[in-house]
Amino acid sequence: MAYQAGGQRSEPRPAPASLEAQAYLQDYAALLESVPFPSVVFDHRWDVVLSNTAFETLFRGVGPHPTAMPSDNFLRFVLFHPDAGTVLGEHESSWCLPMLAHFAAAVERHGQDHGLQSVLRDIAQDPIMDAAYRHGLPHWIRAVGPEAVEHDGAVRPLLHPDPRWGRTDCRIVDETPKSLRDMGYSRMTLVLREARRATATPRRARAVRSGGTHLRVV
Repeated sequence: MAYQAGGQRSEPRPAPASLEAQAYLQDYAALLESVPFPSVVFDHRWDVVLSNTAFETLFRGVGPHPTAMPSDNFLRFVLFHPDAGTVLGEHESSWCLPMLAHFAAAVERHGQDHGLQSVLRDIAQDPIMDAAYRHGLPHWIRAVGPEAVEHDGAVRPLLHPDPRWGRTDCRIVDETPKSLRDMGYSRMTLVLREARRATATPRRARAVRSGGTHLRVV
């Protein structure tokens, strides 16, 4: 595995064909590591190409999973990892539904991509997840508006394992320069805020829980 675990400099995967592009990613990995907030570079499948130590630290408490580790594929982590809700606050409404919306857009653009088709098959195998994707998601987008599915600028809750952060919020910032975009990559940084005091649980979207999955239908 080309990716180095947290505490070490990230290395790109998979390597681009161009030596110039490989050199760019090596230097970009050093830049990413200098950022104090969790930051990750991924491709159109949400396969992780680079991530920094702060990103690894955020997810250090999640258990092993064969296909849904955050340092491997962030989409699969959000949708399928049973521990996702221990880090991603208000998991269903604030993370799952926006991610499903981005996944739907990716399927429209890259419908024959094997990786995306694999995610689609896994969604279809779970009746609640499948209903959320096919029926709940369009309803949710109509209810909250198209701006709610945008990552850039969104403020979403987190449960950070470091008590200095604890229960907090992050603002998602899209920091994708042209060189990364030309390679088909995107960069996302989670700008952490000060730990917030315990407050009443915010009202969530109406949902139905299945005993076999952590996702709920809106």
